Amino acid sequence: MIATVATGWQWREPLWFLLCVLVVSVAYVRRRNRATTLLAPARLFAPDVARLPTTWRQRLAFAPELLQLTALLALVAALARPVLVESEPPARLGRDVLLCFDRSSSMAALDLDPETTRLTVGKQLAAEFLAGRQDDRLGMVTFARYADLVCPPTADHRAVTELLASVQLVDPEGPEDATAIGAAVGMAANLLQRSDATGKVIIVLTDGEENVATAGAKDQIAPLHAGQWCRDHNIRVHAIALGRGDQQADGTWRALDTTAIQQLAKISGGRFFPAVDAKTLRSVYAEIDRLEAVQFAEPGVRVIEWYPVPLMGGLLLLCLAHFWRRSSLGVTP
Repeated sequence: MIATVATGWQWREPLWFLLCVLVVSVAYVRRRNRATTLLAPARLFAPDVARLPTTWRQRLAFAPELLQLTALLALVAALARPVLVESEPPARLGRDVLLCFDRSSSMAALDLDPETTRLTVGKQLAAEFLAGRQDDRLGMVTFARYADLVCPPTADHRAVTELLASVQLVDPEGPEDATAIGAAVGMAANLLQRSDATGKVIIVLTDGEENVATAGAKDQIAPLHAGQWCRDHNIRVHAIALGRGDQQADGTWRALDTTAIQQLAKISGGRFFPAVDAKTLRSVYAEIDRLEAVQFAEPGVRVIEWYPVPLMGGLLLLCLAHFWRRSSLGVTP
């Protein structure tokens, strides 16, 4: 249960306030009684003195004393530390979200949409997803045989969207035409492990199988090992298998072996999603958006100190009372 905090005007040191008001009041009453005692003989021997005409200076003779009393009360109020306590809405806690985007030549397939490639559909729907993550810092890693950091996590969402739109396929059957899922996730995890964000998420979008970190390959990280690294650094990985698989020479499709990326997602605490068409891919992004819903911090309060106001006011009134007594205004004719 969250404890409620009283808001509004408050005294931080109310006991000081009550004590000082009592002392000032007693001192003022004693001073007035003393003045009355001293004037009593004069009133006895000169009873008609009260009927004599008075000047405006005589009428204002009490002003310095009133100013001094008001100044003391203001200083007492400053000593009691008046504050204004205001409630603050809960802060939105954003995440660091890194998109690992496959750009191997197989992303040119037309199975998601007969009029456009997997790459184009993937970029369009990824851009829609990223546009909805206004409270997150976004970044991107692209990969084929090698992983490339395109953009580290940043709050500049426009820049990330523009960089995503510029992603191009590698040359078919060229030296870079392979799929290094483990390397891409490893690079993303290396960036996120240094982040202090409340949530760290990697989204892998690929239409292929890991074929770089194969058995016997040196200096390569397999998807499973990358997932373990993510788990150890509290990074969730959601993996999306895009398309119907590999198209064979005869036009048939061979289903992908998604075991590696399923293990990658599961061991990190994320989810695996197959997406065989554009509609399914859009729903996958919607599900990830739901899983990574915005979190909120506990409601807070803001305390505004107001003691400088009565403090400065009290000092100014004391100065005014002092100069009043020293000036011609304080001389009673």
